Amino acid sequence: MTIRLLPESVVNRIAAGEVVERPASAVKELVENSIDSGATRIDVVIKDGGRALISVADDGGGMTAEELELAVQRHATSKLPGDDLSAIATLGFRGEALPSIGAVSRLSITSRPPGAESAWTMAVEGGRKRGPRPAAHPPGTRVEVRDLFFATPARLKFLKSVRTEMGHAVETINRLGMAHPGIGFSLSDGTRSVIKLAPAGGDLFAARLDRLGAVMGRAFAANALAVDAEREGIRLTGHIGLPTLNRGNAAMQFLFVNGRPVRDKLLFGAVRGAYRDFLASDRYPFVALFLELPAAAVDVNVHPAKTEVRFRDSGLVRGLIVGALKHALAAAGHRASTTVSMAALGAAHPGTLPPLGGHRRGLAEEAAAFHAPLPNLETPPAAPPGAASGGAEDTDAPGAYPLGVARAQVHETYIVAQTADGIVIVDQHAAHERLVHERIKAALAADGVARQGLLIPEVVELDEAAAGRLAARAGELEELGLLIEPFGPGAVVVREVPALLGEADVKGLVRDLAHDLAEVDEALTLKDRLGDVCATMACHGSVRAGRRLNAAEMNALLREMEATPHSGQCSHGRPTYVELKLADIEKLFGRR
Repeated sequence: MTIRLLPESVVNRIAAGEVVERPASAVKELVENSIDSGATRIDVVIKDGGRALISVADDGGGMTAEELELAVQRHATSKLPGDDLSAIATLGFRGEALPSIGAVSRLSITSRPPGAESAWTMAVEGGRKRGPRPAAHPPGTRVEVRDLFFATPARLKFLKSVRTEMGHAVETINRLGMAHPGIGFSLSDGTRSVIKLAPAGGDLFAARLDRLGAVMGRAFAANALAVDAEREGIRLTGHIGLPTLNRGNAAMQFLFVNGRPVRDKLLFGAVRGAYRDFLASDRYPFVALFLELPAAAVDVNVHPAKTEVRFRDSGLVRGLIVGALKHALAAAGHRASTTVSMAALGAAHPGTLPPLGGHRRGLAEEAAAFHAPLPNLETPPAAPPGAASGGAEDTDAPGAYPLGVARAQVHETYIVAQTADGIVIVDQHAAHERLVHERIKAALAADGVARQGLLIPEVVELDEAAAGRLAARAGELEELGLLIEPFGPGAVVVREVPALLGEADVKGLVRDLAHDLAEVDEALTLKDRLGDVCATMACHGSVRAGRRLNAAEMNALLREMEATPHSGQCSHGRPTYVELKLADIEKLFGRR
C-alpha cells in the first residue's frame, strides 16, 4: 500500500469527529467564541434538536473581512498571541471549531466590528468556502449552522431524539451561563423560549448565586453555603448545598476551572470526600465550585473537547477543595435544608381537597370559621393540669433556643419541641447518631487510632499478589491501626485491628483493602473506611427508636444538637429534624 496525504476535506471531517460529537458540541464551541469576543448578550436558536439549525448571535467584538477568511481555516486563532500553550486565558485556543463545523454542515458567519461601516459574511458548505462579501448586520457576530452532519451521514444516524439533543444543548448553555453571570443568555427552539438568563450585576457572590438559583433551582439558592478559600495562589469560590439537599445522581454538581466547565474525576472525588461523613454512598450533594489558578498550573490542552484538565499539583487542589467544603459545612452548624420542611408540608397537605377559594364561593371563609377556636375558650377543655409540663426548662421561653423546648415524645421515637414561631420534630435516633459520630471523630483527631489485639489472630487467605501488596504496606497499615504479618505465600495473619471496628468482619476488611490497594496503590482506604465505621458505630451506639425519654433527656439532646456541627442530618444524609413554621401549619388547617 502506498502512503499518501489525505485531501484537506477528509482531514477536516476527521477533525470534526473529535470536535463536533453532537449538536451540543457545536453550540458549546460557538458560545465559547462569543464569550471570548467580549459579548454581553448571547442568543441561541436551535431547531430540530440542532439538525436543521443552530444560530448563535452576540454583541461581541466582531470580525473584519480578512479575519473572517482566516477564521474558517484550521488552526487559525486570535487567542494565542504569544503562541504559548502554558498561558491560555480564553475558553477557545485551538482554532479548530469553525473549520470543523463547516466541514460537516452548511455554515455561514456574518460579523461586524464596532465602528465598522458594514458587516461581512462568509459561507462554508461541506468544507467549500465562499466569500467574504458585504452584508447588513449590527455590531457583533451571527453564526448559523444548517443541516449539521449532512456531509457525514453516518454520524447523523447516531444522533438521539430531538428532546435528548435539545437537553444536551440546554445543559451546555446553562453550564457556561453559570460560569459567566455577567452575560445574558437566551435559548429558543424557534417557537418558544427555553432559557432566559438575565445578566446579573453587583457583588460576584450575589450575582453568581442569582445565576445558580436560576439554573439549579430556588431550593439551592435558599440552602446554599458560600465557599471562599485560597492556598498557594489557587482560589476556590462558589456555593454548596446542605447535605440534606441531595439527589440520586451527580447531575447537580458543576465544576469550573478558570471559567471553563470541566468534568474531572479528581474534582468530583474531592467533593465526595468532603461529604463522606454526611451522605450515603448513593446520594450526591448540590455543588457549584469555581477554581481559579495560574494558567501554568493547569493543562487544558488534553482533548479537543476541552472538558478534561490536568493539574500540576493535584494533591494541593484536592486538599483545598476538601478543606474548604468541610469548613463551610461545619460553619452551617445544626442547620438543615428548607426542602425538608417543604416536603413534610407537601406530604401533610390534603391533596384530594379542591383548592380553597376555588369553585365554591366563600369556601375559604367557611373553612376558617370551622377551624376557629370556640368563643370564650382559652385552653383546651380536655387538657389535664400539667399536661404541657416539659420539665426544668419549661419556664424558659421557646424562643431562647433555635430548636426550642421539648414538649412531648411521640411513639417513643420523635421529640416535639416548641420554638418561637413554630414546632420542631426531631428523630431521636437519627439525631443522637450524628452526635455520637461527631464524638468519635473528635476522639480520633485527639488520640489517634487506638488498636485492639485479637484474642485469636485471624488468618486471611488471599492470592499471592494481594498478600504481597498488603505485606509491602504493613508498616503504613500499622500506623492506621491494622497489624498484619505475612503467613505463607498466599495469606496474612491479622493480630490487631482498630479498636473502633469492634466485632468487624476482619477477613472482608482485609480482602477489600487488598483489592483497593491494587487499584489506587495507596494506603488511604483504611482511613476512609474508618470514617464509614464511625457512622456504623454511631448508629449502633445511639439512642434507639422506642426508648422513652424524660423531659430533661429530650432537652439535653436538643441543646447538644444546637452546639454540634452537622447535627441537621444523620451520617447518611437524612434529616434529623423537621421545622414547621406556625404560619405553614395554620395554612394546613385553613386558618390562612
